[in-house]
Order: sequence, then structure tokens, then C-alpha cells
Amino acid sequence: GCVFLVSVVEQLAQWHNSTVKAAMERLCNYIPGKYQIMRHIIDREMNADVVCHSLKLCKEDPGQPLCHLYPLPKREKHSPGLFYAPAHSSHICYFDCFCLIASLGKKNFTGFSNICSFPLLANLCEKIKYIIRNKLPFEDFDGDKFSTFPTLRGYHWRGRDCDDKNSTMYPGRRPDNWDVKSDSNCNGIWGVDPKDGIPYEEKFCKGAGSQGVVLLGDSAGAHFHIPPEWMTVTQMSVKSFANLLMVLADEIDWPQFSEITGFLNSTIGGWTDSLYLRLRKRNRCNHRDLQNISQNGMLTAYLSFSLARNQLLDNPAIVVYATIGNDVCNGKRDTLAHMTTPKEMFSNVVQTLQYLDSRLPNGSHVILTGLVDGRFLWDNLHDRYHPLGQLNRDVTYSQMFSFFNCLQVSPCGGWLTSNETLRNLTSERALQLSNVLKEIARSEKFANFDIFYMDFPLSQTAEEWRKMGGEPWQLIEPVDGFHPNQIAAALGTSITWQKVLHEWPQVLGKENPFNDQIEAIFKDQGGH
Repeated sequence: GCVFLVSVVEQLAQWHNSTVKAAMERLCNYIPGKYQIMRHIIDREMNADVVCHSLKLCKEDPGQPLCHLYPLPKREKHSPGLFYAPAHSSHICYFDCFCLIASLGKKNFTGFSNICSFPLLANLCEKIKYIIRNKLPFEDFDGDKFSTFPTLRGYHWRGRDCDDKNSTMYPGRRPDNWDVKSDSNCNGIWGVDPKDGIPYEEKFCKGAGSQGVVLLGDSAGAHFHIPPEWMTVTQMSVKSFANLLMVLADEIDWPQFSEITGFLNSTIGGWTDSLYLRLRKRNRCNHRDLQNISQNGMLTAYLSFSLARNQLLDNPAIVVYATIGNDVCNGKRDTLAHMTTPKEMFSNVVQTLQYLDSRLPNGSHVILTGLVDGRFLWDNLHDRYHPLGQLNRDVTYSQMFSFFNCLQVSPCGGWLTSNETLRNLTSERALQLSNVLKEIARSEKFANFDIFYMDFPLSQTAEEWRKMGGEPWQLIEPVDGFHPNQIAAALGTSITWQKVLHEWPQVLGKENPFNDQIEAIFKDQGGH
């Protein structure tokens, strides 16, 4: 974190032809609000690795390799170590602004070891940890697992609650008495048609096969995205950080634009196309019936059982089970030893499916998605410049991947590596785990849902993008070099939809013939 921050500050100074101090002030002005956290400035030109080691925010552990992003500096005579603070240099500390990443990286920051140790914040911190761990809304007054608040696992992740003081009103339930008096399922359809006295819900949604969509996934499903303008000084401005707090409150994920549950127009490039939007277009009665139960770093062994579904009261659902990489991805030096085995995969998935069978209403569907072949990442990125290296053409993805691997924080040491043998072995294990999923879909039977398997459509997505004039590297998140980006998500939705529509049409249900009438009434009433 320190290396990234110092790199940005130094590049800001270079781009705007200013001092480092002025560049730090500029960065502070970009950040919304004022954060009373120490800021360090080094009054000497040194690369980011040297600065961070000089400030003791980074260190070299005994017996461990020296991790660095930039080329190593030359040792001077009698220097205490490879990275040192020259005797004639100094650092100036300011308390009026901001050095968030650096201070968070320093565990023993003077007078501040852990913000959650403060008595007034302890309970709040515990609640936030709980909701992140269990993937439940922070603000949910009636306890129905739906919220009127967007972030902190609110309606960016699950359909928006229409009454957070009434636990019998929430997205996805079957209408209560055809919603004559209130919108019990939050789909916007309620009341009685004055022309014939028939409830709108009964007229338009009875027998329409209403169903929701649920995603059980990892960071790709949660749609992890770090805005590249946060690290690209030529694009950086006040607007770059305008939504910083929202991004942090959503765990640096953007589920509202994601491939399975996206529902808002994308503001991070590309366009939004999702399974939810297509189901909603097919049947307007499905409005708001979505749940994204994904988490960064999620493995099949740790899928949280936080599904909001009642077998007696709610509509069926399509559940997409997609942990596409984390069972083979870790940052350990002996990465192969820490990958999920086929036996473990079978046990983890069957356990989750048994849980779903106890919660999903009859008539639901489950789609198991195979693991991705992550060799695509190295093949298309390794010799390209990372956003942090674009100004001076000095940091490639290969260097970034090596830096992460050295620190043992790589999102996937098996694929993000120059070791071709290791990349191939990782893909071999991913294929083995995908075959486990395929066999489960073929042989296992459940009472309340049927089950299908599909490969992760990476190669088809890349081919579609080529036909549109694009290049494969443009489908990968530029900052982390690991996740599918917004374009990949939208194209993936189209490919998935076509496969399901042609091979398993029963999953999607029939098209509601009253969709146009529903929309017309909404427009007449001034709604959307």
C-alpha cells in the first residue's frame, strides 16, 4: 500500500511539474473529507520502495526475499541495508490531511494500533465484521435480510426492501392476498384495477412463473473493481475519488453492475447486462428479486448460508453457483499445496446444495459454473504496462505479479507467475475441479431444484470481443490484472443467456404477455 501511494505522489509531482509536497497536497484535495492521519514527505528523490523502507512502513524479514516493485538502488558504503534513509534527508510529518494507505500498512502506528480498540467504536466494528462475514445488510430494521440502504450489503447486493419496518414485505415473496392493499413482494405491482376490480398482481403475474436470481460467488461475482484513475495520474482529478466512501462501503465491489445481479447503468466503463435484467425484461413481475451472496476471496468451503428464501412463502429462484478461481488461487509460496482437492470440492459443493435444497422453494434451478482457465491472464498481460507504470513505462504486469508473489499477497500465485509449469499445473487442477462440478450436475438429484453445469465462457467472451474489434487484454481489470471487467461481464451475460435459452429453456420460464401493459400503467402513474 505504501509503495502504491508513494508512486502516485511522485508521479503527480512529475506530471504537474511540482514538488512532492505540492503533489501530496494535490492528492489530499482529491480525497473527499479530511482524514486526520499522518502524512510523510521525503525531501529527496527516491523510488517508492526506498521511501517506504526508509519510513519503516515496509521491512525485510529475516530469511525472506527482498520484495520490491522498482529496480534495486545501489548500496552506498557502510549503508545499514539495501534500503536506508540517507543522513542528510528528512521527512516532514503533517497532521492536517491524509496518508491513509501508508498509515493502515503500519501496524504499530504511534498512538494508534487499531481503530476498533476504541470503546465507542468496538460495537460498530464488530457489527461491520459480522455483516461482511455473513453477507447480511448492515441496516435491516425488520430482520428480513433486505434493506433500503444501498451499501454495506444493502440493496446494491439484494433487491431493495420496500418497507424496512415490516418483515413480511420483501422482494421475492409470493403476493399476500394478491397485494390488494400493499406491495408485499416489492415488485411495484399492487392495488386493484378500477375498471374490473381485479388486483393488478393477479391480473398480470398469476401463472407467470415469477422467479428470482441468486448468485453464490467470489470476487468476480461481486464484481471487484479498483478504478484505474486512482493510480493513473494523467486521469486523476477530484472526480476520481468522489465515490470513495461508497466504494469502500461496498468492499471495493460493484454488484450493482455485475454479470448476474447488475441492475444499474454502469459508471465504470462498458455497459450493464445481467441475468437479472434479462429475467426482469422477460417477466416484469420479477422486479427486485435478486440476491448477490458473493465475497472477495470466497472458496467453496466457506460459502455463507445467508440466503433469504422461504420455501412456503417465496417464489422459486435460479441460483448461479460460481466460484471460478479461488479454489486454485492463493498467495502462498507453495500454492499447489493450498489448492482445493477434487475430494474436498465434491464435499463442499454437495454440502452447499443440500443446504439450498432445505431453503429453496420447489421448482427452483441451480447452475454450476466451472472454473476459469487463468492462463489467459499472463498470456495477455505480462508484457503490458500496469496503470502505475504507464507514465514512465517502468512497471509491467510481470513486475507487479512478481512483487505480489514476493509479498505473498498475490490473488493467484499459480496463474500470475512467470513459471509456465506452475501456470499449467494450476489450470490442470482447475479442470479437475470443474469436472467434479460436471459430475455432480450429472449424478446428484435434489427434491426442490434441478441442476445444470456450464463452463465459464471466457474463450467465447474473448472471441465475441475480437469480432467487435477489441483485444483480449481489454477484458481484464487493469489495476489488479486478475478479474473480468465490465465489458467481460456484459458479454458473458449474453453468452450465458443464449446457452441457457437454447439448452435449458425451462430454467428461464416463459415470457409474460402483460409486460407492456405493466410498463404502460407505471408510465401513466408517473413511475418507472
